This record gives sequence, C-alpha cells and structure tokens, in this order.
Amino acid sequence: MNLFNTHISEKSIELAVDVFKSGFISAGNVADEFERKLAEQLKITNPVTLNSGTSALHLALAVAGIKPGDEVIIPAQTFIATGFVVLMHYAKPVFADIQYETGNIDPVSIKQKITDKTKAVIPVHWAGYPCDMDEINAIAKQYNLAVIEDAAHALGAKYKGKPIGSISRFTAFSFQAIKHLTTGDGGALCCLNEGDYYHARRRRWFDIDRDNAKPSILGERVYDATSVGYKYHMNDIAAAIGLGNLEDFPSNLKRRKEIAIQYRNELKQIAGLQLLNYLNDRESACWLFTILVERREDFIRALNSKKVPASVLHTRIDRNSVFGGITQGLINQEKFNEYQVSIPVHEGLTDDDINLVIDSIKKGW
Repeated sequence: MNLFNTHISEKSIELAVDVFKSGFISAGNVADEFERKLAEQLKITNPVTLNSGTSALHLALAVAGIKPGDEVIIPAQTFIATGFVVLMHYAKPVFADIQYETGNIDPVSIKQKITDKTKAVIPVHWAGYPCDMDEINAIAKQYNLAVIEDAAHALGAKYKGKPIGSISRFTAFSFQAIKHLTTGDGGALCCLNEGDYYHARRRRWFDIDRDNAKPSILGERVYDATSVGYKYHMNDIAAAIGLGNLEDFPSNLKRRKEIAIQYRNELKQIAGLQLLNYLNDRESACWLFTILVERREDFIRALNSKKVPASVLHTRIDRNSVFGGITQGLINQEKFNEYQVSIPVHEGLTDDDINLVIDSIKKGW
C-alpha cells in the first residue's frame, strides 16, 4: 500500500505513443485538445495548459501585475512553491493564519493582514477541500485584490455547486505525477477574465501570440512582444497523457470520495483523533485525507508497523529562512502543524487496504 498513486491509463500510453510517432512533440494540437476537454468535461473556465502548477501560480501573478515590493497574502500550510512564486516577482509573501478545523486560510486573518501594499491573495484548498471563497472574494473586491486560487489539490472540487476553476479571477491547477489527474508533470491556469486569458496564453510562450503570429516568407513568426514572457507551455506528450487520464478521472474521483466517506463514518469517534470539518455546501477533491491526532509520532509508528503509510505532507513553509523565519501569532497554524497527518486515499486502494487502514487506527497507538 502506498500513500499516493500515479494513475497512467492505457489510453494515455496509446495517445503518447501516437505523439511520439508523429514527430511533433512540442505544444500543438494535442495540448489544444486537452484544454478543450478540461473546459468541457470539468466545467472550468478558460484553462491555459502549462508545464507545472508552479508556473501557473507564477504566470497568474505576472498577468495580475504584481510588482517588486507588493505584498501577497498566503497561508503557511502549503507547499513551498506557493511562497516561492511570490519571491520570484520580488514581492513579499505575508502569512495569514488558517482554520484549525480545515487547514484552509482564514478570511478573518486575511483581512487583518491587508496593508496598502497588498495586491493579491492566494488561498490554498488544503487536501482538496475548498476554502471559504465567498468571504475571500468579498474581501478581495473591497480592497481591490487579485484572487489566485492554489488548487493544486482541488481538481474536481466544488464550492456551492460551482467547480473550483470557475469562481475566482485566477485558479492554478497541478498535474504533477501524484496528483489525481497527471500529465507526468504539468499544470493549468484558469482565467475568468477574457483579457487575462489572452495575456496568459501569450505570456506562457515568450509573449508571442501564436494564434495570430504567422510565419513570414523568411520563415520566422512575425510578432511583437510587449511584456516579459516565459517558456511555460505544455507539450503534446504531457497533454496526451492528460487526455488519456481524463477519461478515467470521474471514476477515480468517485472512488476517492467513497473512501473518504468510509473513513469519516468509521473514524469519527476514535479517542485522540479529530476529523477535519466538511460542510455540505462544498465537495472536496479528496487528494489527501488529513486528520488531527494526538501523539502523532506514535500514531505513525503504529500504522507503519502494520504496513500502513501515514505522513505529514507539508509543514508550515514560513519556517524556511528564505521567508524570514516563523511568523508569530499564527495560533491555529501552530496547533495544526503539531497534530496534522494524512492517511492513504486514492483509487489504487483495494477494499482490503481501506479496512486495514481503519482497523489499524482503531487498535490505537
């Protein structure tokens, strides 16, 4: 049993081989088709395929106009990439507190952290469970902030009936190897605003408008770059893998949700263990199943002794010297950091695996 699962369908292999045989392996028709299918099947808005979720966050900050010295509010409960993309713009990450019961950024703390230098907020949907997006977008509107959802865990999640990827100005997804939809490595940026969408498409490939910059008689495209662009596009090999896996995504997501429901039913009255909150107005993508446990190291040892993996995926990133060290006053973050641990939840688990996880926890630690 593994904590994560890399799902590569037979269709993915078939489509990738077709790309290899074609001789055209960079960004092309397959990447375009993957974008269309993402929008069509998952109901996300204007997805721009990219080479990583980190690129998606960085590109969103660029299109939003973040400049050196600007402040961007983020949670510390995330992967370090969320903070690095801010530093890459020579801006300042400002760490807000989280909700202990969800691991998600707290809108109350966001408001407390706003200054006249604040230009954006990046809420992270921890474990795939959506943040309080109505409250966050209301605050952003009041203070004229760009909202960039870090949905690396949250493809397929919904908030009040709307898919994550159709709610805020920007939403960044990751298709990294262990995500529940993988392209090997890759990402996508969704843009509600058509102007943002146009600039994201240009700037992902050196700010060249590939749709309209046609080759001259000399051979090179005729273009005029007006902003700094990047080499962030997704190639057709990765897109082929994504297209094939997309066919299995609904059933894989359904399986994850079924496992999560079983865990919630079976583990809700275990001494020394607290489940995270789950409100009826949103649906988690169930990329992780994070719980809060007392004597966490004993818990991990007890499960490992029964061949059940348990792990702390990310500890607070503000502990890193590059961000200036621990942010004081993040009370819920401090507590969450002490008790959080994740157990397996993915389509590769058998019923026997799931029962073993549950029985191992019930036997105590």
